[in-house]
Amino acid sequence: MALASEQGAESGQSTPAAPPAASTPPETSPAAAPSPTGSTGAPSASRETVASEAAQSLHVPSVPQDLRSPSIAMGGLFAAIGGAHLAPDFKTIADSRPDEAPSKLLQDWEAQRQHPGFSIKAFYAQHFSPPLRRDVSYRRKADENIYDYIQGMWGVLTRQPDKPMSYSSLLPLPYAYVVPGGRFSELYYWDTYFTMIGLYETGQWDLLRGMVKDMASLIDRYGHIPNGTRTYYLSRSEPPFFSLMVDLLAQHDGQGAYRTLLPELQKEYDYWMDGADALKPGQAYRHLVRLSDGTLLLRHWDDLDTPRDESYPEDVATAARAGTRAPSDVYRDLRAGSETGWDFSSRWLADGHTLATIHTTDLAPIEVNCLIAHLEQTLEHGYALTGQRKLARLYGQRADERTAVVRRIFWNDEKNAFYDYDWRKGQTTDVLSAATAMPLFLRLATQAQAMAVADTIQAKLLKPGGIMATDHESGQQWDAPNGWAPEQWMAIKGLNNYGASDLGETIARRWMARVIGTYEKSGVLLEKYDVESPGVSATGGKGGGEYPMQIGFGWTNGTLLGLMRRYPADTAQILRHNPLANQTPIDVLPPSDPYSAVGPQISPDAPAKPAGDVETGGEPGKSASADGASDRTPTDGNGSAKQAAEKTASGGLQSPQAAPLDQRVSTEKMTAFQPS
Repeated sequence: MALASEQGAESGQSTPAAPPAASTPPETSPAAAPSPTGSTGAPSASRETVASEAAQSLHVPSVPQDLRSPSIAMGGLFAAIGGAHLAPDFKTIADSRPDEAPSKLLQDWEAQRQHPGFSIKAFYAQHFSPPLRRDVSYRRKADENIYDYIQGMWGVLTRQPDKPMSYSSLLPLPYAYVVPGGRFSELYYWDTYFTMIGLYETGQWDLLRGMVKDMASLIDRYGHIPNGTRTYYLSRSEPPFFSLMVDLLAQHDGQGAYRTLLPELQKEYDYWMDGADALKPGQAYRHLVRLSDGTLLLRHWDDLDTPRDESYPEDVATAARAGTRAPSDVYRDLRAGSETGWDFSSRWLADGHTLATIHTTDLAPIEVNCLIAHLEQTLEHGYALTGQRKLARLYGQRADERTAVVRRIFWNDEKNAFYDYDWRKGQTTDVLSAATAMPLFLRLATQAQAMAVADTIQAKLLKPGGIMATDHESGQQWDAPNGWAPEQWMAIKGLNNYGASDLGETIARRWMARVIGTYEKSGVLLEKYDVESPGVSATGGKGGGEYPMQIGFGWTNGTLLGLMRRYPADTAQILRHNPLANQTPIDVLPPSDPYSAVGPQISPDAPAKPAGDVETGGEPGKSASADGASDRTPTDGNGSAKQAAEKTASGGLQSPQAAPLDQRVSTEKMTAFQPS
């Protein structure tokens, strides 16, 4: 079922003055691209300097803002800075703020660089304000346990609403938000969902609600949620978890969350489905691929085909190692690989280990196709709530069709697992990844498929510290031997959805032991861990990837707290073996079905619908009735639906409050980068 041809999207952006090897022609002739239905015009990354759109929505005085990536806005100057290697992490350069408009800065550079003795280092120091980085160091108190750490870290990682700054690459947000940690000092899309799990567990509803509103604000301003809140991320997104964020909020606020955020849910869907109506069999456009039999799949994409701003020198070097391959193709696939959230993994590498062979746009990954099915289910539910039954039926039908596609296209019957699909070759890939659990997490697999996946995970991915990202070791960070918090969480929840609770508990117990054991040795939580090693390392393990191990860390904190609450007996046993991380027993916060949750205030009864919810629900695999109602009765897992709703309405069980930050023995300092 390989495609006959691929039609490229017209980027419309000017190309930065990169080295000659980094020229960036369009993927194919833009004239051949289908006319996208519902398109909002050129990608936002192509806009010139404008009055701050963020300022308009934040109701603050406007400042000049350039929504183009710095590499586009500053062209040859940015490339020259990239070639000078002024910082060990080039993201520092991308985040620096120029002191004048990019066009004026370019003129100054063009004039000055002709002079003898011109120094790009001195020019950068004169015209750019380096970003302030929050370097957090910890000296654990004798009685500080891991729960205290997680609670206190919310304050450390929380950023207050942004103040727009002239020509800054930061996209300001109207509400307080939690950053991942380390070098990631802005909001990131899919990270945020797993961070929100921790906020949900500790009852921090205002912060959670504000972050959902921040996401909605990005959709309203830019037509989608970018990879992160920087202008250089506007040309791509990340795995679309927005509908699951709304689910999480609805479990406390009730059905009003779906009504309020329905316009943004629809815009999110329109972004990912841009061009679908005009796409013919054998064509691909932006995020979409239509196979020769008419099957519609989603892939990852970036509207630019230039080096990534945050990794400019590294990308130029990677393209130079790609032989006869066009640098623009390498850049596009590196960017698309960043949109996957798995940057990088053997999943995206043609030879399984060399980054220069990356071919992300040739692949339809498991996650994005499953997440769009969940988004369609959420749209069905939202339109049913608002009485728009025709639209509800439309999205319900699309969700059912996409579920069937997931079960058919991504399933490998010989290997008993879900795999990514190479649409050029017309077959699944050979890299087994933790993403095989995504259809279970969202209740899209059949019962037989789920049981087979459980066996495969246990045989090939389960290790002493949890499950590995993949069964390949490539040196990339999203491969063996590393394990990541979101993948553990989704696998555990997915296995529980289908009755494989023993394996789910085993993964949870091993992962918690690895994370808590590392905390015992280091006093911090990390973004990833070596789960294959039989021993616990204070540094987390081998690391790998483009940057050093980062501490914080939002999604590790959030999901660990969720697992500790759901497995109190395992948690108690692990803490007995790690006394410095020990804590008093904690209450278990019961889950609830977001599609039938009643908020703090009385809201109309919601139609029951199998939402693919990740917390609870009836037996998987049962279909909805003809009128769209579910034949499942959601409960909290411990009683009736009414009891679940009552617990949700009251905000669930009370959680201990975070320790005041001034009682924590931790220090935080602001440091400005100095060019090397």
